Amino acid sequence: MKKIAIELKWGIIFFAAVLLWAVFEKSIGLHDERIDKHYFLTNFFAIPAIIIYVLALLDKRKWLGGKMTWSQGFLSGLIIAVIVSLLSPIGQYLTHEYLSPDYFANIIEYSVSEGKDREQMEAFFNLGSYIKQSMIGAVMMGAITSAIVAFFTKKS
Repeated sequence: MKKIAIELKWGIIFFAAVLLWAVFEKSIGLHDERIDKHYFLTNFFAIPAIIIYVLALLDKRKWLGGKMTWSQGFLSGLIIAVIVSLLSPIGQYLTHEYLSPDYFANIIEYSVSEGKDREQMEAFFNLGSYIKQSMIGAVMMGAITSAIVAFFTKKS
């Protein structure tokens, strides 16, 4: 456990950032009256996500005595991504059951009003689908981000 203490810490920090981002989205109306802008604006979460990964890998480098290879940084970032992936079902549940319980109904209605098929939208916009998407997305985007950030944070 001590070997991945840094990754566990930053995985939890990342998870907290995801929850705070959901609160932010809800507070500015992206889950209801401005749902038409959600698909675009939600991508801005990439900024705090990258910052968190940079801080995490710098923390890992410090923990390693100031030196870190690309492989060590990438592996550390990948472990963070797996931790975030494992926590993501909890985040999705909290977001869609408590913070924004009308989100799926709102996005389905918006999508149908834009000419999309209701059955397809109901199959896509639901808790089970979002849990799967968030788990896969956390690992995929985490791996890409880790590969890039590890390149810039490595130090011999």
